[in-house]
Amino acid sequence: MGLTLAERKALTQTAAMRYQQAGKRRKSRILDELCATTGWHRSHARKALKAALAPRIVTERAPRAVIYGPEVIAALTVCWTVLGMPAGKRLAPMLAELVAVLRHFGELVISEETAALLVSMSAATIDRRLASERAKYKIRGRAGTKPGSLRKTQIPVRTWAEWDDVVPGFVEIDTVFHDGGNRGGGHAFTLTVTDIATGWTESRSMPDRAAKQVVAALNHIAAAMPFPILGVDSDNGSEFINEDLLGWCHDRRITFTRSRPGNKNDGCHVEQKNWAVVRTVVGYYRYDTASELLLLNEIWQLQSKLTNYFHPQQKLISKVRTGAKVSRKHDTATTPFHRAVDHPNTTVDRIVALTRTYSLINPAATQRQIQALTDRLFALATSKATDGTPAPVTKRARSREATKHPSRAS
Repeated sequence: MGLTLAERKALTQTAAMRYQQAGKRRKSRILDELCATTGWHRSHARKALKAALAPRIVTERAPRAVIYGPEVIAALTVCWTVLGMPAGKRLAPMLAELVAVLRHFGELVISEETAALLVSMSAATIDRRLASERAKYKIRGRAGTKPGSLRKTQIPVRTWAEWDDVVPGFVEIDTVFHDGGNRGGGHAFTLTVTDIATGWTESRSMPDRAAKQVVAALNHIAAAMPFPILGVDSDNGSEFINEDLLGWCHDRRITFTRSRPGNKNDGCHVEQKNWAVVRTVVGYYRYDTASELLLLNEIWQLQSKLTNYFHPQQKLISKVRTGAKVSRKHDTATTPFHRAVDHPNTTVDRIVALTRTYSLINPAATQRQIQALTDRLFALATSKATDGTPAPVTKRARSREATKHPSRAS
């Protein structure tokens, strides 16, 4: 097999310096070696050695033309903000639909050319262009629960792996503390309910974690869900492992299961929503008054529209471990609304009702309403802070100035 062009150039470069410094006989031997190795004619080899020693003039590389200008990036930032600042892999599949909706409601005033460029952006490009904005918003959290008092043998254990490929209606539930870092009693809690098949998520805040409050919140959420609840899976907290919830499920013929004690991975679907929906919206302040509880529930009614109809989500398809490396594969990001209407178990009447609700939602206006309510909520929470003690910083609090009046790209 002959040498490649690159290999011949490398050999010539190596021999050129020796050829320049050698005497007449040595030069002849170098030429013989080069010709034997490369198959070149002697005259060509001599020219190649001379050319290898000639200085090269390096011209400056012309910069790449800018494809996504300021107008496109400004419009992208608006879309990213409206959807709650998702990653590029979640935002990219939703851009075409979202841009059309925002333009329909007059929230995004851009040309056809800018719109075409915007919806053509890849996930990697989106992440690069939004890296500086994303770095501004980071929060951390805490969680807490205590074992239930009811005999656990009455409620079977179910792991996350057994929830695959279920029909809509099988949900995971969990509570979020609104204690502001002080585990003293008297603060609010938020019940989060997430459907496994579609990712549909509803929330309801309660004044405490009493069993009757949990059941009342579940009744409210069950009425808001687009499909009947068929199964409930909880952790081992006392707010769930009790006679009230067991009776509620029994009366409605709902399957009631629990996770393994101390294994949060069994409730991974709802645990993720505790952060993505609850913490990113209302943060880590302490909410312990009736007015704050009222605001929280107003926020959840509005947030449900964004989370379920416009926030794209990805589902894990497979996970393979090779030694220390774990490779995960996810599906294409889409919204709970689309997962619900595309599911074969969804009836035509339900699809029509969901589609009508979707067509009436202006996501940018809904986001502004939520922002106004969270501003009021944060004002109430921070007004109670001890003088000189800084209130906890939240993602929503840090970004509210940027999102209070989203600028329209033009």
